[in-house]
Amino acid sequence: MAKKLVTDLNVAGKKVIVRVDFNVPHKGDVITDDNRVVAALPTIKYLLENNAKVILLSHLGKIDYKKSEEEIEAAKKKNDMAIVAKCLQAHLPDNKVIFVDATRGVALEEAIANMKEGEVVLMQNTRYEKGESKNDEELGKYWASLGDLFVEDAFGSVHRAHASTVGIPTHLPSAAGFLVEKELKFLGDAVENPVRPFVGILGGAKVADKLKVIDNLLEKCDTLIIGGGMAYTFLKAQGMEVGESLVDDEKVEYCGQMLEKAKTLNKELLLPVDTVVADNFPDPIDGPIETEVVDSDKIPADKQGLDIGPKTAELFAKKVKEAKTVVWNGPMGVFENPTLAKGTNEVAKALAETEGTTIIGGGDSAAAIKQLGYADRVSHVSTGGGASLEFLEGNGLPGVDIINEK
Repeated sequence: MAKKLVTDLNVAGKKVIVRVDFNVPHKGDVITDDNRVVAALPTIKYLLENNAKVILLSHLGKIDYKKSEEEIEAAKKKNDMAIVAKCLQAHLPDNKVIFVDATRGVALEEAIANMKEGEVVLMQNTRYEKGESKNDEELGKYWASLGDLFVEDAFGSVHRAHASTVGIPTHLPSAAGFLVEKELKFLGDAVENPVRPFVGILGGAKVADKLKVIDNLLEKCDTLIIGGGMAYTFLKAQGMEVGESLVDDEKVEYCGQMLEKAKTLNKELLLPVDTVVADNFPDPIDGPIETEVVDSDKIPADKQGLDIGPKTAELFAKKVKEAKTVVWNGPMGVFENPTLAKGTNEVAKALAETEGTTIIGGGDSAAAIKQLGYADRVSHVSTGGGASLEFLEGNGLPGVDIINEK
């Protein structure tokens, strides 16, 4: 059944709690990329224009409560939401943004009680609360008591059953925001009702990270392209020598099973036919490195594969350009290094030139497509790496599942 959307709620005069994803990259007090703040603006502005009082909750960074008190306090100081409040105020010059340096208590309660319609309260980092990641029942109930309605718009967090994503809507009427709606539409249509040919591209380092994605996409797509470090485990499963390349030895048998599954389903599974090799992994990662290109079945014993080769890039690009739907998750090589970014660049360029629907599944793929300058030439760049992976695996998303049905 379809989930309720923010437009289905009567928000005028109501205190609306919105779970946003303001987990922005930053260096000290400087936000280096505010895309996640910008992505949340349509929902926030809609609520403000419809006379709601908007209460925003988000996490920022990680806080490991198994560490010492000193380390925990340092992590909290590093991940203070105050820097996001300034950024948000700059994007909302006509509205008052009130930052509350608390996650519970009198200061927070009074700030919300004194809100006027068209104002925004941004609460301190939800992960300042130890119970957040444990979906502590009391914490979720307390946060819910601060508002009248709940809107989920943090796609990057909906795969986690936390107090702010699942605990709050357990106690309040809920709906999806515009960002979550957009993510579910693009990913849902691509996986469940794609215009064919449907091509899936998977890269990144380890097969183990994407076991279920490989299995599920083989069922759904017409062609599955495997690149990145994970390709070498597949090559080894074919009996090839891969030198010092990254291999998940425990997953070689699984890769062999997936190769057989592709044949059984009459699906195309494409692997690199040539590869860029070097003596060592680049150190620093973006530093100079000497490479050579070899066929995938001729990788020297003392070298490791770090990018797809030019023949492979041409093969993959051709298949992408023929597609009507493409979903990409994971780079083709060590894209952070200019010498080893050519394969990822060629695939990104092919996506930008494809007339069909092109979807980037968050994480490193999103970083790569932005770094290479093609982000505005694809249909959709997901804001949630982990959430998009869970979706591509065919799993439920706790923060979406809890939202009220229409």
